[in-house]
Amino acid sequence: MSVESKIWILSCVVSAVLASILFMLWVEMNRFEGDPTQIYDKAAVTEYFETAGVDPAYRVKTGVYIQSLEYTGATDVNVSGYVWQLYEDGVHDAIKPAPGEIGFILPERVNVGDGVIEEAYRLRRGNGDLIGWYFEQTLRQTFDYTAYPFDHKTVWVRLWPGTFGEDVVLVPDFEAYPATGPTDVFGIDERIVLGTWERENTYFDYKPSDLGTSLGLDRPPQQTGFPELHYNIVVKRKFGNAFIVHMVPLFVVSTLLFGALMTVTRKEDLAARHDFSTSGVIETASVLFFVVLLAHVQLRESIAGSEVIYMEYFYFLMYFLLLGVSVNTYFFVSGIMPSSRLLNYHDNLIPKAAFWPAVLAAMIVITLYSIVLHM
Repeated sequence: MSVESKIWILSCVVSAVLASILFMLWVEMNRFEGDPTQIYDKAAVTEYFETAGVDPAYRVKTGVYIQSLEYTGATDVNVSGYVWQLYEDGVHDAIKPAPGEIGFILPERVNVGDGVIEEAYRLRRGNGDLIGWYFEQTLRQTFDYTAYPFDHKTVWVRLWPGTFGEDVVLVPDFEAYPATGPTDVFGIDERIVLGTWERENTYFDYKPSDLGTSLGLDRPPQQTGFPELHYNIVVKRKFGNAFIVHMVPLFVVSTLLFGALMTVTRKEDLAARHDFSTSGVIETASVLFFVVLLAHVQLRESIAGSEVIYMEYFYFLMYFLLLGVSVNTYFFVSGIMPSSRLLNYHDNLIPKAAFWPAVLAAMIVITLYSIVLHM
């Protein structure tokens, strides 16, 4: 077996090992870890209040059911569904909303005029009134896209009590759902259409209010540190769609670039057979550069305002490869570095055989960096 054959076999083995490692890292990145702030039963609510030192005068059972969810921009999500509350006789008389009034506030809604919040039903349940409202609102929230396309998004419905100036805290109506455990998905339509996303988890939790003002009231429920009820929907991006749109074109460009590199030779018979020329390789790299650039611009436009995301580092890698292949071709053919063993060994064999191992190793480094960044 010739030295060239051994080098190519080694290149294939190393590439296969690195590809397997990269695949395992992608599987790890695509795994969702539960949020430790989840509140899934009455005992967890009591424990939270005791830990936070909160003893509200009124606790109003509140439930949420989501019928539709649609991203309308990088920071906006349109949500529709129902919110219901149970007001007990003799307990919540002072804060029970009259017909036409709303017992909660969505502080993050942005289409106040276009959105809908209307009473859907008012029924007697035991010793109290069960009041439900239908809502359709666009909520403005901050989402992290830096792990794209392995990102998980948590869309939350942030709820404030509808009564200002009263010591009211909303508590989840756990009895209204079949199961509310850490891994249970509840409060969302099973047939909901999420496009490029899929349901991963749902849960309630509390987040301390950070309003930073009393709104001129003696004791507003939104004072700093007061618990705000959140209903959270965790959705996972469908990796297949993003892979086809972004990774497949980059793989094709990489393969074409590797093909151009393989034509680089000083042997006249091979150069004539492949129609090789230095200008031809550089022109190929230039055309591929604009293909990658346009795809990169399209990706940035879809996540405008976000930091550099995981997928973008692969575009940066492609820019480096395009430049590297062009520089390698020029130096090898021009003979500017006649003493370079790396370039002259077996007709530029080392750069050719190292192409895929180098690409895959760089992708692994990028992936490890992203995993560490999101730990």
